This record gives sequence, structure tokens and C-alpha cells, in this order.
Amino acid sequence: MNAQTLDEAVALLRRTDTVRERASALLALARAGDSAHFTVDDGALGPAAAQVAAVTRRRYPQLRIPYHSRWRHFEPGGVDRLAWLDEALGEVDAAERARARIDLAVVSVLLDAGAGAHWRFREPRTGLELGRSEGLALASLHAFLDGRFSSDPARPARCDAMALAALDSDALAAAFQVDAGNPLLGLEGRALLLRRLGGALRERADVYGPQGRPGGLYDHLLAARPQGVVAHDILSVLLDTLSAIWPSGQSLGGVPLGDCWRLPAAGGAGVSEGWMPFHKLSQWLAYSLIEPFEWAGVPVGGLGALTGLPEYRNGGLLLDHGVLALREPVTAGQRLAPGDARVVEWRALTVALLDELAPRVLARLGPAAAGLPLACVLEGGTWAAGRELAAERRGGLPPLAIDSDGTVF
Repeated sequence: MNAQTLDEAVALLRRTDTVRERASALLALARAGDSAHFTVDDGALGPAAAQVAAVTRRRYPQLRIPYHSRWRHFEPGGVDRLAWLDEALGEVDAAERARARIDLAVVSVLLDAGAGAHWRFREPRTGLELGRSEGLALASLHAFLDGRFSSDPARPARCDAMALAALDSDALAAAFQVDAGNPLLGLEGRALLLRRLGGALRERADVYGPQGRPGGLYDHLLAARPQGVVAHDILSVLLDTLSAIWPSGQSLGGVPLGDCWRLPAAGGAGVSEGWMPFHKLSQWLAYSLIEPFEWAGVPVGGLGALTGLPEYRNGGLLLDHGVLALREPVTAGQRLAPGDARVVEWRALTVALLDELAPRVLARLGPAAAGLPLACVLEGGTWAAGRELAAERRGGLPPLAIDSDGTVF
């Protein structure tokens, strides 16, 4: 295998236009009736768009829709938790405030995978008790403010490589209030992911600085583009420096690929043929890093390059509306691995169909929504509508049961 060819293949699989091209190819196969696993009903796209538009108007009546990002999950109860972080930071300049916010976003996103139906977090300051994404966000915020991710007791509100590399599952369980009566799915996987993050940050001091802080991204990206950054550049740096942290084991020529899976029908050519990339958590992280830059006065362009997120809320919306249907329904209780062909194809079809659903949603919202990026449609949006359908039909559970290690979904 030629080294240059390998480099080119890995670079190709780390581009979102490759994600879109291969997802679209799989959607075309499914529409032609050539998918082994799914059928597509285009007539169901209209009702799905109508529900997403209705949910969006209910949640954001003035259509001032923020980006779909981790920062929304810090907002339950209308509490200004960003002020808690600012208070903890004290008198620092805009750059250091941005670094700390990036530190928080990175560790919180990496802890944001399906928590299961039973886990809850009780917030000490407000008494709110929440599960799922919001509960995970609040738990990670309080762990961050308490200094669990910092090796410097004088500066608790930050993350650094030394603290992350030493984090064990017991410490994470304590921070997330996990016990026999409050189980959290993928606890070991989450702790392993943060330890691997610590190692990756330490290895890339050229990006993350001598202390290995995620917030080093701020300085690294601004050094390359002082007038403003580009969304895909954020993602590219994340994939280049952090792909080795994912425990999925997917690799090409010894190079870790992360959230990228074998599916021969995905097509392509050369060394990358038959691989379907997603980079869901990395893209979720890229979406979540846009605001820390913008809050610091740094414009972020090219938001449309990022794809819709192939997770079980967006994918569930499409299955529950009948846009997608399994040719052979999964039997009750059957659990699928993330690399199962049905799961990989479901996620790919979700990416492609979100691109088709978004303009239909914006058209239903009217002229005031014209030009909104996909990030706002997701927030408005598809994720919330998928969650509502799941709550109505299955008590919040996804339509397919995935054996998650806490890093894919």
C-alpha cells in the first residue's frame, strides 16, 4: 500500500463532502430498490417536514433559532449556567474565556452519548433532576467547575492532559452520581475516551500547547486564519489530532479512522473504497465549538459544510415517519452493533435525507427562515421532533437498540 495513497485515502474519509457523496449514493440505491436493508417512501418526507416545522415554531416562535450544539443542553430551566463558568474564571481576557469554553465543550461532548432510560443527575445548585443529554451536560458542567478535569487546583475551570489521562471510571461515576440504582450506559467507555483524550492532547503540543488543553484550538486556528475560522477547519483539526481516541478499532493501514465503517455498497474508489465515514461526535463537537469562537468576536464561516448528525433522534424521526423502513424488522430485544450493516446504512440514509428534509422545513417556516443553516434546522428541529416521537411511541427509547460503548451515539 503506497504511503501517499494511504494519506490521500485517510484525508478523503475525513472530509464531509465524502460523507455526503457516499450517503447520497446509498440513498439512490435504496430508492432504486437495491438496498438489502431499507426502503424509502418519499411521500413521507412532507409529513416529517411538517412536524419538524411545527416543533420549531413551538420552541422558537420568533424563529430566532440558535445552532444545534452542546450549549443548548446547558440551558434547562432557563438558568444562565454560562454565568457560573464566567464567575469561576474571574477576570480573564476574551481569549482565555474562549479557551475555557472550548475546554468545557470538548469534554462535555465526548461524554454526550446515550445515557439510557434510567440514569438521572440531580443538580446541586437548582435541584433539577434530569436524564439523557441535558443531565449529561449538567453533570459534565459541575464536574468541570469542581476541577475534576484540571490538574491545577488553583485553576479548576479548565481541562488538561494530565488530569484527563488519570481519570478513572470511579471518579467519573462519582461526578455523574452513578450507583447501582442509577446506572449510566457506557461508563467505562466514557472514562476510557477521556483518558485517551488526555494522551492525544499531550502528543499534540503543537496544537494544544504544553499543558494539553483543548482550548489550544483557539490559538492554533486563529494563527492560521486571524480574520476568522472556517467550520470544516475546526473539524479537520479535530479529526487529525483526536481520531486515535475512539475505541471503535476502525483503521486503514494502521491509521485510526474513528466513526467510519465498512459498507461495500458505499462505493468510492481506491484504498478508501467501501468505507462509510460519519464522524458524528467530531461533527457534534465542531458544531459546539462555533459559539465559543463567535462569543470571542471571531467569525466562523462555512457552516453548511458540516452534515446532519447520524444519531438515533434524527434517524428515529425518519423511521417513525415511515420515510425509511427496514425490509426485515429487527426483532424485539435484538441489539445491533454499531458496525452492523443495518446500523451503518441507517445512519448514512439519515445524513442524506436530512439534507433533503432541511429545505422542506425552511419552506414551511416561511421567508423569516430563509437562509438558516442546517445547524439551525437540526436545533429547531429534527432532533427535538425525533425525541418527541420516541417519547410517544417507546418511552424515549430509540427505534433500534444499539450496543453503545458511549462513543458513537
